[in-house]
Amino acid sequence: MPAPIARPGKIIAIHLNYRSRADQRGRTPATPSYFFKPSSSLAGTDGVVERPAGTELLAFEGEIALVIGTAARRVSIADAWSHVAWVTAANDLGLYDLRANDKGSNVRSKGGDGYTPIGPDLIPAADVDPGQLRVRAWVNGDLRQDDETSGLLFPLPQLIADLSQHFTLEPGDVILTGTPAGSSVIVPGDVVVVEVDAPHSTKTLTSGELRTTVVEGAVAFDPDLGSLPAVDDLQRAEAWGSREEAGLPADETPKAPAGPALSAELRDKLLAAPTAGLSAQLRKRGLHSCFIDGVSANLPGAKIVGTAKTLRFVPAREDLFTSHGGGYNAQKRAFDAVNEGEIIVIEARGEAGTGTLGDILALRAKTRGAAGVVTDGGVRDFAAVAEIGLPVFSQGAHPSVLGRRHVPWDIDVTIACGGATVQPGDVIVGDGDGVIVIPPALAAEVADAALAQEDEDAWVAEQVTAGHPVDGLFPMNAEWRAKYDAARGTGSGSGA
Repeated sequence: MPAPIARPGKIIAIHLNYRSRADQRGRTPATPSYFFKPSSSLAGTDGVVERPAGTELLAFEGEIALVIGTAARRVSIADAWSHVAWVTAANDLGLYDLRANDKGSNVRSKGGDGYTPIGPDLIPAADVDPGQLRVRAWVNGDLRQDDETSGLLFPLPQLIADLSQHFTLEPGDVILTGTPAGSSVIVPGDVVVVEVDAPHSTKTLTSGELRTTVVEGAVAFDPDLGSLPAVDDLQRAEAWGSREEAGLPADETPKAPAGPALSAELRDKLLAAPTAGLSAQLRKRGLHSCFIDGVSANLPGAKIVGTAKTLRFVPAREDLFTSHGGGYNAQKRAFDAVNEGEIIVIEARGEAGTGTLGDILALRAKTRGAAGVVTDGGVRDFAAVAEIGLPVFSQGAHPSVLGRRHVPWDIDVTIACGGATVQPGDVIVGDGDGVIVIPPALAAEVADAALAQEDEDAWVAEQVTAGHPVDGLFPMNAEWRAKYDAARGTGSGSGA
């Protein structure tokens, strides 16, 4: 049966929008993000969809589809719903084998023929409350998804208003509004049914059953034309919904425990203490390898203090970049998950011959409240990153993209940066003299000691300015120490 609407000008889909799905994925977006699907992917009910030959990770996503009735351009949230004509069911099918290759655009992974079945019936939008709709999905008769729009991160009117500030939503355009937890892999022979209804309405309002059968494709992708399907355990876990559902062993990669967030008082002390003084105190305590060498600030005079959120790159290898470099890779996950007051510390093996971040990621980190970035690699869009105002300590500018030298590999693990070992939660302090790593348990102690030493050094500087020789004064002998103690007790500031 054909789709219940004419071929739309645009099909727009949102990435993550249900709290249940965000919880399942372990990441919650601060704002909605979208992708386009080709109008040729539209289909109706009782159709078939091919799983292409040589692939394994075709997944269903039951969704609520909105069909625009009147043009919307820069509309308010309050007015947005009046521009929707109909509500119906959709299945936002996707091929995870091509997800990494698409690098987030989903052009091929979500754009196949028949990958957007909708229908079969249209519910008048004026008859429903957009906050009280329900979507359910069954595979071979088993209920797999069941959620309501009360569980959305971004309400339906907000999506319309947001999109309309960027371009005109035209009559017939379709908006796919996100899928709840429960989406998973389907195989040839499976039958998926999606239904949207309004369970709290006094009327019986339903889209009817949107039914799609999976069949095995006979034609494989041509390696001479473009990138081939590629999967890894990350894509399997994302497609199935979890490592357990994908039949994978539990992720036993040891994660270093993150330290507690810095108190405001300790942060202020560390901001006041120079790295030179802090490093001297670390050396007194037997820690001689806490320097991140070779990095300098993009903002002259910048001082950073925060706890480390770590990101590890491994050397570039083409097959590994295909499987790990695209899509929602470790680099993007780190910048999406950094918390206020954290510093993203990147292991780039001292390789300055490519960028390890650019202006978009810097803007994301600043928006999330990051205290800065430290990388022993290069920075793309160097001037633009500096203009954003995010302090970045790096080896300098380089225009090359990530894949020239690196594969984004892991986050929140122990890394090496500029010759120093850094664990998640370590305290990072940087200024014009460089960047140091402080074990969290020692941070308060070395901060107090460094500030006390600064006090002494400032007093000594006063004596030198007054004409006293440094012999016996720097470092202070017993005589000068007594003068300093006396001066500190009286607040006179002079021991001459």
